[in-house]
Amino acid sequence: MTRLAFFTLLLLASFVLGIDARAQSKRTGVARTQSKRVVRTYACPMHPEVTSKKPGKCPKCNMDLRLVRNETSAVSENKPSEPATKSSETSASPRKMVIPDVAVLDQDGNERHFYTELIKDKTVAINFIFTNCTTICPPLAATFARVQKDLGDKVGKDVHFISISVDPLTDTPERLKAWGAKFKAGTGWTFVTGEKPEIDKLLNALGAAVSKREDHTPMMIIGNDSKDVWTRTYGLSRPSQLVALITDAIAGTLAVTATGTEETKP
Repeated sequence: MTRLAFFTLLLLASFVLGIDARAQSKRTGVARTQSKRVVRTYACPMHPEVTSKKPGKCPKCNMDLRLVRNETSAVSENKPSEPATKSSETSASPRKMVIPDVAVLDQDGNERHFYTELIKDKTVAINFIFTNCTTICPPLAATFARVQKDLGDKVGKDVHFISISVDPLTDTPERLKAWGAKFKAGTGWTFVTGEKPEIDKLLNALGAAVSKREDHTPMMIIGNDSKDVWTRTYGLSRPSQLVALITDAIAGTLAVTATGTEETKP
C-alpha cells in the first residue's frame, strides 16, 4: 500500500469515528457545559399564593412582593431555560398552618406557651403591631376594637383576639397593656411579646417576619384550630367583613384552599 493510500484510509476512518461519536453523544444525552444561575421567587405577604420570578406588586392588594426563595440552579449554556411549572410557582406558598409552642409573655407579664395556651382548640383572630408605630398599627387596633364590640360576649368565649408585637425588644408587657388600654382591649384580647428569638420563630411560622418593624404588613390571621381552618385577610377590612369571617371560623365553614389559607381580598 502506498503512503498516500494509507493516509487516505486514516482520514476516512477518523471521519467515520467522529460521526459515530457525535451520534452516540446525542443518543446518551451527554451533558453539555453547565452554568449556574440564581432563581428567585417573590410572593405577596398578604396573598402567599401570588408569586413571581421578578419584583413587583400584588395584583390583588397592590403590596410589594417580597423575596421568599433564593436558589442556585444549573442551566445548560446550549439550551434555553424551561418555564417554571405550576408546582414550582406555588412551592413558596405555605401549606398547613403549623404554629410553634414558644414561650411568650402576655400584657400582664404572665409566661404563656403560645400554641397550647392561646391557640389549641380555639378560634382566634391574630394581628401584628408595635407600640411605637404611628401609621398602620393604631388603625389595626381600632379595627380590632370595633370587631370586639360588634362580637360582644363572643370574644373571650367563642373567639380570642391576639396581637403579637413585631418589636419585642421595645414592647414590654407594661407597654403592651398601656397601649391596649387606649383601645379598650377587653377580656379575650391578649397582647404578646417575649424573648426576641422566640418571637422571631413565631413570626416566621406565621408568615409575618420582617427585617424592619416598619415593614410589617396589615395582615390578620383568622382560624379555628380544632377544625384546622385558617385564612389570611386584610387587617383594615370593614369590621362587618371581619365579623363575618370570624363567624365562619367559629362554625368551621371557612372556604379553605389546598395551601391552608383562604384567598380573601381586601
